[in-house]
Amino acid sequence: MNDITWSDPQRQSAFTLWLEHMAATQRLVPNTLSVASADASFRRYFRILTREGSSRIIMDAPPEKENCHPFVQVAQLMKDAGVPGPEVLAWNEPQGFMLLSDLGQLTLLQHLQQHPDQADAKLRESLDVLVQWQLASKPNVLPAYDRALLRRELDLFPDWYIVQHKSWPADFAQRDALSHLFEQIMDRNLAAPSVYVHRDFMPRNLMVSASGQLGVVDFQDAVYGPITYDIASLMRDAFHTWEEERVVDITIRYWEKAKRAGLLQKPEWESDFGEFWKAVDWMALQRHLKILGIFARLTLRDGKPKYLADTPRFVLYVRDIASRYRELTPLLRLIDELENLQAATGFAYGRS
Repeated sequence: MNDITWSDPQRQSAFTLWLEHMAATQRLVPNTLSVASADASFRRYFRILTREGSSRIIMDAPPEKENCHPFVQVAQLMKDAGVPGPEVLAWNEPQGFMLLSDLGQLTLLQHLQQHPDQADAKLRESLDVLVQWQLASKPNVLPAYDRALLRRELDLFPDWYIVQHKSWPADFAQRDALSHLFEQIMDRNLAAPSVYVHRDFMPRNLMVSASGQLGVVDFQDAVYGPITYDIASLMRDAFHTWEEERVVDITIRYWEKAKRAGLLQKPEWESDFGEFWKAVDWMALQRHLKILGIFARLTLRDGKPKYLADTPRFVLYVRDIASRYRELTPLLRLIDELENLQAATGFAYGRS
């Protein structure tokens, strides 16, 4: 436990008492507690051994900062769907401590860094997990990924990345054009069939067990929305850039699986992969812009600057998509001007 620090002595004391109780009822060995991971929120995770030598995960989620109810709800939905995820073994709701089953010590991203030859097989396996999750979808169970939520996410890009991170004025000249583009992005994405959406379905949130089975974590923000979101998240990764050939291949394989499962529900998508690919592009664009804003906010508001190191990846993602669609030319010019990639042209796009 020497590598675990606490900023709040009272919370540390509460945790120690809770752990003592868990050790007695769940056969845990307290002196094996170690840091497992932390994420972009205020949650952090510890790993601890049982007396039999297996391991468990403990979530530390301060209740004044993190609401664990969605996590518990989605964990149950995944279990009901037969999707491998952590089982909630104990939950101290008032204090925000939770004991979970352990899905493995390596994320899929880490596993593939050690075994790059397994990338295609593991990505195909992840598609099976994704389709199984989507087949369990029902309306009015999870929050809707509706226009209001999409717009709040898109607004993170101008509010945090452009104004705060790039230090542009709040009334920068392109704002009206950007708002118009946002409406187009939302219109396209909301035209997609709705399913359960993980919202961060990527190799860093897929665990690989000792036996090689995939498990899904970090699902507490799941919503009911566009079917194109999670495949975009998987292959346009926040922390790893896949080769274009693999992106296309895995996306085609997903398209084929989703079509056979009856999930696409759009004749033009079922008959033409190109139309489905375009829809994934526009969904990915929404995610890329959102993440640029989130990474800037994590740095400037939450004091977590490490995420900004990955912003160039998203700038390239945005440029790549914007260069393929005529309607997105204003966005391409804005990005080029923001990043000093080339001189911006066109009367509507100069800074004032």
